[in-house]
Amino acid sequence: MATVDELKERIAQLEVELAKEREKTGGNVAGARKKIDQMSSEVVDSNPYSRLMALKRMGIVDNYERIRDFTVAVVGVGGVGSVTAEMLTRCGIGKLLLFDYDKVELANMNRLFFQPYQAGMSKVQAAEKTLRDINPDVQFETHNYNITTVDNFQHFMDRISHGNLKGDGSVDLVLSCVDNFEARMAINTACNELEQNWIESGVSENAVSGHIQLIKPGETACFACAPPLVVAENIDEKTLKREGVCAASLPTTMGVVAGLLVQNTLKYLLGFGSVTHYLGYSALQDFFPTMSMKPNPACDDSFCGKRQEEFQRKEALRPKTVEVVKEEEIVHESNDWGISLVDESSVDDLKTQPAPELASGLSYAYDKPDETTKDSDEVVADTDQSLDELMAQMKSL
Repeated sequence: MATVDELKERIAQLEVELAKEREKTGGNVAGARKKIDQMSSEVVDSNPYSRLMALKRMGIVDNYERIRDFTVAVVGVGGVGSVTAEMLTRCGIGKLLLFDYDKVELANMNRLFFQPYQAGMSKVQAAEKTLRDINPDVQFETHNYNITTVDNFQHFMDRISHGNLKGDGSVDLVLSCVDNFEARMAINTACNELEQNWIESGVSENAVSGHIQLIKPGETACFACAPPLVVAENIDEKTLKREGVCAASLPTTMGVVAGLLVQNTLKYLLGFGSVTHYLGYSALQDFFPTMSMKPNPACDDSFCGKRQEEFQRKEALRPKTVEVVKEEEIVHESNDWGISLVDESSVDDLKTQPAPELASGLSYAYDKPDETTKDSDEVVADTDQSLDELMAQMKSL
């Protein structure tokens, strides 16, 4: 098979031939155009990840093709979840598990994913259809149910622990894109019990801020370690809803949060860059706060406590390495000011050296006196007069 560069060169030649055919009254112009379209399609189809594989040539990742071996579960296929699933599909993820129980509504058309003809379909059904058209190489597994019910929760845990590409192990990462506290707590409970790393995300009710948070059971704070204020005060979240007013929704904010979520997912899976522990986004000030939270020893989730003990035991067994910091000699590339460090004993030797040349635009304030030659007339003779006598002589002048 010809290389991509050879195919592109051939396409350029065919374009020239097509232009020549147009100048003539005869000629098979349609045939030339057909060849060009065929060659263009071959370039794309033979290397669908060429742009993404460039990350390897640029030294960003060791091997981008490993993305095809990973499985990610997306819980909640709404404004953030649907865009997240689309981005991962376009990146060539191996398998996606989609969980949601809502249906597509016309109110969802302000988002970046759903289309009007999909109204009435379940979100996971509509998402799978769209995503398969985008990239048929990705495997999809959809579940249209509420994960917070007892029966569905057990099935949800089973798919998290056995839903990878081969069907013999857990998924590589869980992404929470739900919009309520109850579902977040269900994901948190499942991941703590299964010791499954996951990333929580959310957009505020006024649609102008959001966040993502990486949660490693036992190592970082779980969702129950630092609950939201309304939950800490035992307030029912349903009372926060104002009558006749629904949560605001901006495709821009949801797109930004989804982009941050997928970016850190790729860094986590492919092992490049630094995965943030917590990253916020405030659209009003374009502010991106970051922080890292340690797990709470008094967390209400019992599995979180167990994971903390396991992590502490692992840390205790890890060999302690003392890093030796070698002081490097500071070497300046340039010294426009002529500054140098010398031993005090050599100061007298420097007195006879000419002044160093200055950079353009600079000059000395005065010339250093020549101490090698001293005029005898300028030498003041020593006398036996006291200070008072000398002062009296000065006053009489």
